[in-house]
Amino acid sequence: MIQDAARFQAAMDRLDEANREDPRREVFRGKDYPKELLYALRMTEWLERLAPDASEALRLAVRGQHIRRWTIPRESYPKDRKGYLQWRTALGRFHAEEAGGILREAGCGEETAARVQSLVRKERLKSDPEAQLLEDAACLVFLESYFLDFSRQHEEEKIVAILRKTWAKMSPRGREAALGLALPPEAGALVQKALSSA
Repeated sequence: MIQDAARFQAAMDRLDEANREDPRREVFRGKDYPKELLYALRMTEWLERLAPDASEALRLAVRGQHIRRWTIPRESYPKDRKGYLQWRTALGRFHAEEAGGILREAGCGEETAARVQSLVRKERLKSDPEAQLLEDAACLVFLESYFLDFSRQHEEEKIVAILRKTWAKMSPRGREAALGLALPPEAGALVQKALSSA
């Protein structure tokens, strides 16, 4: 439940303003977007489908999960698995700090800002239902909007392994939604292969 609609909208607008600065662009349905703004909108859309009664903190966390992500590119860390994990850890801290700062500036209380930061860091993923909802939304956005292009950049064996890890992170509700996605045949075949050999 949203306590103060005007303050909530102001906070959402501030998060969007930050992501609107993304110099990278993506065209979707004929419209040009900053990449992280489009990602945030997709996250919100999935949260609405999964949990239309989601809390204010979860709505804000979903919108700010990738806040200013382009400022820490993957290339700034080693290309190996260790480098990838270091990058993800750094991103989690950075996104939480950025989102918390923006929310405090927008007038959100300390309790809300701290809760959003915890969700963005995905703390207690399997035991916190809201953190799990955020993860489900992220996995669904990846599968629906980014997976096909991603799969074309890597070997099939690696893609199948990533899909299995993605599936393991999702809740039963998230998995049910994933199975209902209208994926292109190429992507759908990879998902089926990952699930059948899991």
